[in-house]
Parts: sequence; structure tokens; C-alpha cells
Amino acid sequence: MDLDACHEMALGLVRELIRIPSYSREEAKAADLMEELLTRYKQPVQRKHNNVWTEYRIRDENPNILLNSHIDTVKPVAGWKRDPFSPEMEADRIYGLGSNDAGGPLVSLLACFLFYAGKKDLPYNLIFAASAEEEISGGNGVASMLNDLGIIDLGIIGEPTLNKMAVAEKGLMVIDGKSHGSSAHAASGKGKNAIYETMKDIEWISSYQFQKTSEWLGDVTMQVTMINSGTQHNVVPDICSWVADIRTNERYPNKEVFEVIKQNMKGEVSARSFRLNPSFISTDHPVVKRGLELGLECYGSLTLSDQALMSFPTLKVGPGDWNRSHTADEYIFVDEIRQGIINYIHLLDGLIIPRNGSEPSSTENH
Repeated sequence: MDLDACHEMALGLVRELIRIPSYSREEAKAADLMEELLTRYKQPVQRKHNNVWTEYRIRDENPNILLNSHIDTVKPVAGWKRDPFSPEMEADRIYGLGSNDAGGPLVSLLACFLFYAGKKDLPYNLIFAASAEEEISGGNGVASMLNDLGIIDLGIIGEPTLNKMAVAEKGLMVIDGKSHGSSAHAASGKGKNAIYETMKDIEWISSYQFQKTSEWLGDVTMQVTMINSGTQHNVVPDICSWVADIRTNERYPNKEVFEVIKQNMKGEVSARSFRLNPSFISTDHPVVKRGLELGLECYGSLTLSDQALMSFPTLKVGPGDWNRSHTADEYIFVDEIRQGIINYIHLLDGLIIPRNGSEPSSTENH
């Protein structure tokens, strides 16, 4: 396919995807559409749950590059003035739920794959994967299919980044805390107030500063976002529970941050998961160097994507603006999609990359 045909296909597909509600865990019809389109273009199709992928392999010894974005969306927020499932065109914009996050990056990556599929002189093998459950980091999303893809040497993750290269991405860890006291009548002056015990732990969280900062992501940040205690006004509470949102930089794996927190808590604390670690790719990696040659900027992303679940080198980049994600009257510019396709094609043009293992992307390997 030439560039114009790729662009036409991408614009048509993003409009079709907008018409199909595809909330996380409800992506079956969108996955059906991806299967049908790949079959239409005579590409071999594989599917697991609502994840759909295709492969173009030149030689087994070639490195493997994964082009990945997601087909699921969040539910429409309040304030939409348009039909979220009607792909309206206006002033060179395509409106609709998922148009920006991540319809534009998804169709641009697919266009790039179809541009290269059939070319015999590629120095790598290509895999295109449209994955599910990205918005909830779900177990039946990309993580469920990675083993089926084999060894991946580089992942290009399609997200709306204003076509900038996210060379680092903050990780996420949610922790639950609980403090214990002893109940008594509030008028008695007795008992041990669990809220006061919790305040000691919250004070530590609000004031502690992890030493290692990041050039791209800044500091590890911790925010207590939920707290619950008490049964009625005249009873000293004996239990106080709380939840904190922890955003880690690439200098720390989540588990290391959790151990520091745990050692400094007076009450109980547990992590819901350590799986959403921060990501990082060196600016010396060939794909980043290629992007810099093309004039693409590097930055550190504060928002989470599926690259948190990948242990191989990944670069997050794509058309659209993350500030439009999850907003009312979401849209993407037609020209953004075209430029996204061009950028992806140029990033991969003759790219020579190391085999997986020599350029780790996860802080667990640093």
C-alpha cells in the first residue's frame, strides 16, 4: 500500500471503530472488525480473548518489532454535546469516543504495518497487535497474549503523545493501609483513636521524598486519595483504612518503593500489585536516535499505558493529544493521523535494532 491508500484506510477504520462501543472487557465487536479488516487485506490473523494480531515474518533470525495499540475505551464522561458513537467530521477533525485515545494511534500503526507488509528486504519481522483492556490494565489484555508473540526486541506503543517520543513512563502502584485503635465513648476521653494513628502514617507519606529523581519523570509521588473510618459521632473509631496512589519513576521498581513505605508505616500496609512498573528506553537506542533525526522530541510521560506490562524495550509515540483523552467531545485531527503514519514509517525505515536483552526497558533490569 502507498501512503495515500494507507491514510484512506486509516480514516475509514477510525470512523468504523467509533461507531462500535468498546468499553474495557466489552471489545468483542471491535475485535471482530479488526479481524475482518486484516482478513480483507489478506493478512494472517490470530486472536486471544479480544486481542487481535497479525505477523509479517521475513527470517526467524531477524529481530521482532511489535506495533501495539488498544481498541478499548473508557465510558463517555458527562458533558458530551455530540453522539460519542457518531464519527462526525468538522474542521478537519474527527469527533467520537476513542478517536484520540487510541483510535488515531491504532489505525496509524496498522497503516504502517500494511505499508511494510510484503516488502522482502526488511531487517526485522513485524507484528501488529490491537489489544483489549488497556484502560484497566486487565488480565485479558495485552499481558495475556505476549507469550504467544514470542521474543520481542522492540515495541512501538501507539498512544496520543502529540507525536513526541515518550522515552520514560511513570509506573503505578496502589497501596491499602489500615490503622488500629480501641473504641470508647467519645465523651469518656478514653480509647485509642485509629484516625489519629493513621494521621501519623499520612504525615510520613505527605512529607517523605525518595532520593532518586528522574531527568524525564521527576520524583516518585505519593498521594493519599481515600480514607474511611468511624461508625457514628460519639464512638472513638478503632479502625481507619486508607488508599494511596503511588507514581514511580524509572529509578525505582515498584517493589523497592513499597518496601521503603512498609518500613516506615506504624499501621498495616499492602500493595494491590507490583505489575505496573515504570518504563524507560535509552536515548542511545537506535529507534530513539532515528526519531531525533526526524525532529521528534523526547519527553517523560506521567500517564500509564500497556508498556508498563512489557519487559522488552518500548517507545510510546503517536498522533493525538493526551489532554483530549477521556474528555467530552473527544476528537483527532485528520492531519495528525497522516503525520502519525509518516512518522511510524520513517521510524522503521531500514531500522537496525539489537536483539532483546541488550537494551532493557524495565527498572527491574537496571
